[in-house]
Amino acid sequence: MNPGAWVNHSITAAHCAEKIAVRCEGMNADKAYVLGLLHDIGRRFGVHHLKHVFDGYSYMMFLGYDEVARICLSHSFINQTVDEYVGRFDTTEEELQMIRSRLKEMVYNDYDKLIQLCDSIAGAEGVMDMEDRLMDVKRRYGMYPQVKWDANLALKSYFEEKMRQDLYEAVEKNSFKPCFSLL
Repeated sequence: MNPGAWVNHSITAAHCAEKIAVRCEGMNADKAYVLGLLHDIGRRFGVHHLKHVFDGYSYMMFLGYDEVARICLSHSFINQTVDEYVGRFDTTEEELQMIRSRLKEMVYNDYDKLIQLCDSIAGAEGVMDMEDRLMDVKRRYGMYPQVKWDANLALKSYFEEKMRQDLYEAVEKNSFKPCFSLL
């Protein structure tokens, strides 16, 4: 319904999530892959900013996929606050209040954290250095809160410790390329 770079970004995020989860005790690599693949499913409804979070959450809840809905919501809010969102606030006031309310109720688990991490390294052309991806977002939107930047770096360290491996090595940064094309 809305082809674009977000599709390959999601494929890259799914690849990364699977590769990390398989190296982390207690995580399911298949589940991680699916969550990574669907974290931005709200983008199927059009070119939106914050609204893609609401749309993805609502769509997955409607279909009965509560865990995917949760990830659609949590992936954009590493510190569980809408205040650090980078992008346009293109939701209604009611939609924004729902997002705030659900975030407040959540206790993040390792899948929330994993998809946040993978979102921060997944480019449409493949795996990116986190700093390059965050700088790209900062260039496009004119800002990126330092507290959010630092939280992303902390997630990288958290998962590297859990895996006992360098993040970029685990996710095959130098060799993985998404291969989806509408042509």
